[in-house]
Amino acid sequence: MIRVLVVDDEALIRTGFQHILDTADDIEVVAAVSGGQAVAVVRELGPDVVLLDIRMPDVDGLTVLAELRRLRQPPVVAMLTTFSMDEYVATALRSGAAGFLLKDTDPVQLPLLVRTLAGGGVVLSSQVTRAVVDGYLDSGPQEAATHCVAHLTDRERAVLVLIAEGLSNTGIGARMHLSTGTVKDHVSAVLTKLGVGSRVQAALLAERASLLRTPQDREDG
Repeated sequence: MIRVLVVDDEALIRTGFQHILDTADDIEVVAAVSGGQAVAVVRELGPDVVLLDIRMPDVDGLTVLAELRRLRQPPVVAMLTTFSMDEYVATALRSGAAGFLLKDTDPVQLPLLVRTLAGGGVVLSSQVTRAVVDGYLDSGPQEAATHCVAHLTDRERAVLVLIAEGLSNTGIGARMHLSTGTVKDHVSAVLTKLGVGSRVQAALLAERASLLRTPQDREDG
């Protein structure tokens, strides 16, 4: 059972997300609270995944994220936003968020995305990925990203591409016919060689290095 905490200042949003997620047999929403309660509830209930509003009037979502990341066993945190061009998203990713979702995400997709987060995968809303890549990596040109990726082995590069596609360790193992333990070792090596601290950062670097684009895309771009 994946235990989820929903944090949002709007009761309607909290209730909506809870209703959607509670329809899944393998997901339990342990609480749905406002930002000021979030850290205390995480300490008390220990959820696996936190869906955290990035903008709240009582407390800033980035402040809550920073406090959660300092916990001994921090949950996986994905940021919720209404804005496809939210300037806070890049900061959240630098601070350790595992991804971001628009609040109008298709309800059918929401349980799938929570499972991806719980499994260690990356969740990046396709509607804002390009803007985030440009903002998050504004200080790192494509040439620098390509240089970093060049230090990876072929297998590590393949793992990086699957990380960027949002697959969990289990999903990567199934795709590449590897054990989960072996995948973990490869993921660790990829993060170390790229000099990044999270799968999201690695995914964005892969995007900047054009690993997710076809040759035709590269010619067009």
